[in-house]
Formats: sequence, C-alpha cells, structure tokens
Amino acid sequence: MNLKSLRNHPLITGTLLLTLSGLLSRLIGFFYRIFLSQRIGAEGMGIYQLTFPIHILTISLTSSAIQTAISRFVAQAASSNCNGAGSASPFCRKSFVNEKCYLTAGLMLSLFLSFCCTIFLYRFSDWVAVYFLEEPRCAPLLQILALTIPFASIHSCINGYFYGLKKTFVPASSQLIEQIVRVVSVWLFFEISMEKYHVISLNLVIWGMVMGEISATLFSISFLRLKKNRGSRLLAMKQIFGMSLPLSANRVLVNLLQSMEAVMIPGQLRQYGYSSSESLSVYGILTGMALPMALFPSVLTNSVSVMLLPAIAEAQEKKEHNYILTLIKRTCLYSLLLGFGCTMLFLLLGRWMGVFLFGNELAGTFIVILGWICPFLYLSTTLHSILNGLGKTTTTFFLNVIGLGIRIGFVLFIIPAAGIKGYLWGLLVSQAIMAAGALFLLIKK
Repeated sequence: MNLKSLRNHPLITGTLLLTLSGLLSRLIGFFYRIFLSQRIGAEGMGIYQLTFPIHILTISLTSSAIQTAISRFVAQAASSNCNGAGSASPFCRKSFVNEKCYLTAGLMLSLFLSFCCTIFLYRFSDWVAVYFLEEPRCAPLLQILALTIPFASIHSCINGYFYGLKKTFVPASSQLIEQIVRVVSVWLFFEISMEKYHVISLNLVIWGMVMGEISATLFSISFLRLKKNRGSRLLAMKQIFGMSLPLSANRVLVNLLQSMEAVMIPGQLRQYGYSSSESLSVYGILTGMALPMALFPSVLTNSVSVMLLPAIAEAQEKKEHNYILTLIKRTCLYSLLLGFGCTMLFLLLGRWMGVFLFGNELAGTFIVILGWICPFLYLSTTLHSILNGLGKTTTTFFLNVIGLGIRIGFVLFIIPAAGIKGYLWGLLVSQAIMAAGALFLLIKK
C-alpha cells in the first residue's frame, strides 16, 4: 500500500483524526483532573466519580447501542449504493432505506428514551443517591446530570451517522469542543464562585458537563446537510431497534454491574478499616487520578475500535473475509505493542507521575500496578469492537459479564482483606480473561 492510498484509506485516516482529537481531548482532561484534584480534594473527587456510573448507565440506556446500530446500518446502506430502484444489492432490496433515514429514525428512538430517563433521574435523584450510591451528597449532582441526557443522545446519534459514512471530522471535532467548553466553563464557574462566595460547589463541575454537551450538540447539528429521507422511517426504526435492543440490554446490564462494582468499593474499603472520608479519598485517587493516567494511551485503541466496527460491517456485507482477517491480525499486533510499551513506561515512571502530576504517592503506586493491565485492556477493546462489527454482540456481552463477575468477586472477598490493591488484582485477572476469550472466539470463527 503506497503513501497515496494510505492517505485515502478511510479506516487509517479516520483513526488518525480520531486519535489526534482524542489525544488533545485526553491532554485537556488530564490537566483538568489535576486542576479538580487541587480544588475539590480527594474526597470531592470521590463524590464526583460516584456520579459517573449513573452517567454511563443513562448513556447505555438511551444512546450508546443506538449509535452503534446507526453506524452499522449507515455503513451498509452507503456501501450498497441504494440510490436507484434498480440496485442489485441484497441489502438494498431488503431495506430501501438511505443513510439519512437511519439517522432520523435513530434520533426519534433515542430522544424518546432520553426524555424518559431525564424525568426519572431528576425526580428520583434523592432515592438514587441514598439507596443506590449510598452517598446523599450526590443527589443535587444527579439532578444537574439529568439535563445532559437529551443533548448527549443527539450528539451520539449524529456521531454514529458520520462514523457509518467514515467521515470522522465532526465526531472528532465535537469531542474536542465538548472537552474545551467543559473545562473553560468549570474554570469560570470556580473563579466567579470564589470571588462572590469564597467557596466552591461540586455542582459547578456537573454544570460544566451540561455546557460541554450543549456546545458539542449544536456543533454536530450544524454539519448536517438537508437530504431527503428515502425509504420507510418505520422500517429503519425497526431495524435499529432490532439491533440496539439486545445490544442496549447487554450494555445496561453490564453498566448496572459496573455501577454496583463502583458503589461497593468505598463500602468494602470501610470493612478493610478506612473511615468513610478515607474510603472516598482512596476511591477518588484511584478513579480520578490513577485510572485516567493508565487509560490515557487507550485513546489510540479506542479510535481504532470506533472505525473498525463500520469497516468490519461493510467488509462482511461484501464478503471480504481476507480483509477482515488482515484487520484482526494487524489490530492485535499493534494493540499488544502499545500495551507492552505502556507497561514498561508506567513501571519505570509511574511513581514519579503520581507525585509530580498529582502530588500524591498513593496515585503513583496505583499507576505502577495498573501498568500491568495495559496489554490486555488495549487488546480486549479492539477485539470486542471486531466482534460487534461481525454482529456477535451476545458474545461480547457474555465476555463483559464474566470480566465484571471476576471484579465484583474481588471487590466482595479480596478488598476487605487486602484493601484497594485487591481490586487492582481483580482488574488484571478480568482483563486478561476477557482478552483471551475474545481472541479464542475470533480464531475459532
């Protein structure tokens, strides 16, 4: 493959664009977390991080699976060139639906779910905070968080549409804009609050999320061109619903288990011997400082994964099995090379990173331990995307449930005896098993 064909290859160019945007976004987010840790402290970070399982759960319920379905069907519709009545493509004869129709149908379905979710979370925020998160101070944060859900749904569906067309400029740019607006908004809110009230509220951090989602949504909408919906919107909705329902059920169940896992960690740390404040602080250091550092290089594998799904779906539609096999081999190789390189980096510099960047020795210890997870984590991410692109969503669901079951077992039985290091061991074991399972199933297929 020469240089010109590399530049024109949508998978490569799309991945590079998403990677560049992701790196800039991660860099901004990285310094943003340092800024937050200095302003709200480790306990504040712990309370803030407790809202993330709810945020991820609402996304999985309202838009995540629908985005995947839109991306897959748009890619298939675009590849089959259903622009005329005489197309011979089996997909075209089956659907008679163009790309824009899939976007419209997905938006209608996602917005309905998002408004239902927003109303529920806003009205029952106290109950969720007290009985699910076991932290009443999260209630006002959840009410504000509920306002982000409809905007996130619109943004997600439009991203899925452009991913399916292999046009990554809009998703990449909107991701960067969302992050910039969020950080700038929170900084301004903090400065104004300190000047007027001499105190900083955690609510302002969530208001920054709201501002970021609104800006990203408006930016994405501005790039949609007027194009007539061709085909039955009802048929498009049925197809999206048919694919997204099991995928959404899988992700909701997985995220429920992840939420249970996250909520149980502070409680199990109290059984180990920490006070309530200490357990939230340790949780905040792990999830707000160490984990983002260890996950920083995964921006590359995440970008590859996003572009792999429509590429695999299109190749499967055209029955290009050798192309799929080549993609699998190359992504495995590059994921492992990136993973082992990051492992060496974190083993050598992890403690220094914790002290220099966060001023926290415990964060450095966590980064060193998390370094061992990198090869398995990066490999698992790309392999699961390939399985989803092949339509094997049930397989990825079971692999995720197995991994979560292992982690929850470590949370329940190992943390009370070994502390937070017990959870880190569980992360390593679960990621290794998930990666090995995905690789075995792909080789078998």
